[in-house]
Parts: sequence; structure tokens; C-alpha cells
Amino acid sequence: MVPKVSNVVIDCTDLDVMIAFWGGLLGMKVTERQDDWVDLEALGTDGPLLGFHLVPESKSGKNRVHLDIEVPDVRAAGERARELGATPHGEPMGENPARPFQVWLDPQGNEFCFVTA
Repeated sequence: MVPKVSNVVIDCTDLDVMIAFWGGLLGMKVTERQDDWVDLEALGTDGPLLGFHLVPESKSGKNRVHLDIEVPDVRAAGERARELGATPHGEPMGENPARPFQVWLDPQGNEFCFVTA
């Protein structure tokens, strides 16, 4: 048997903030909610669920894992993310100017990237 990733989980100190941001950004709805846990819909057709786990401490340091999100326009996606509460972490970059990417921080400081599809 080959293991399958069932959830990608992001720790946070405010579940409602994360649901509003990530649900709004990716157009995903809540599939399960508990006192300290929320799952959104699957990432892709047969992908893992995107989950959030309530923890007492704030994020410190760089993420060891982050999401890369393919978009047709890095700048337009960034403006939408900013409207939802994200902040840019540097300027759009990339070795290939035809495929720029940009690092962003969600409202809890977790890094993610927009990459050109």
C-alpha cells in the first residue's frame, strides 16, 4: 500500500481569520469544524483537505512547508490576497521573467507563493 496525504494542516491562533482568508482566496468551503480544528475542501479533484489547527502560540520563524498556488497573473492574485488580509513578502521574482512568482504572508504570517501557471 502506498500512503496518501489526506490533509495539509496549518497551525493558527484564530480559526475564523484563517477560514475567511484561505476559503476566500481559494474559493473553498468548510467541510468539518471542531473546537480546535477546521477542514476546508480538498486541494484539487482528489487532493488532500486543507486544514487549520488552533494552537496557543504565534508563528515564529520561516515555514518549513508552504503552498505554491498557480495563477495566470501573479500581480492580480496578489491584489486579491491583499484584499483578504495577506501581505507581500518581497517583490515578484524568479529566474525566468516569463514565469514570475511572489512570496506572500497570510493573516497569521504563514508563507505561501503565487506562481505563474
